[in-house]
Amino acid sequence: MGTVLIKKPAIDPRYAQFKLSIRESKIHRRGVYAEEPIPAQRKVIEYTGERISRRETKRRGDGPVTYLFTLDDYWTLDGAFGGSGAEIINHSCDPNLRAMNTKGHILYMSKRAIRVGEELTVDYRFAKDIEQARCRCGAKTCRGVINLLK
Repeated sequence: MGTVLIKKPAIDPRYAQFKLSIRESKIHRRGVYAEEPIPAQRKVIEYTGERISRRETKRRGDGPVTYLFTLDDYWTLDGAFGGSGAEIINHSCDPNLRAMNTKGHILYMSKRAIRVGEELTVDYRFAKDIEQARCRCGAKTCRGVINLLK
């Protein structure tokens, strides 16, 4: 199976609390953008996708592009299948969103007020003991890799 590139990504309004759009990104391929002001400390969108096992996660995790979000020690969400659009949100070392894992749901919450037209970002926090993934976020505090350093 390997990589599945989402051909026509879209924001599913059932999971987004604000008007969002997907367009080209300076960070990576496409990104998600605020189409209205988003106040601080608000739920912005839920990360959805097919719930898959660890074994299936290993199988699908091979490839240059994946849309996997770990729920717990056993389950992962694959946003390539049934994703809300949150799977298109890019990584930043200085993100404007944070991920909250609540009762098997991944909620992206605003860390601060987000302006119209601003790209939404989250720190992917890849484990330090897996292959290093280069970061292109452009933040002043960029650590150079998406992985946590220590």
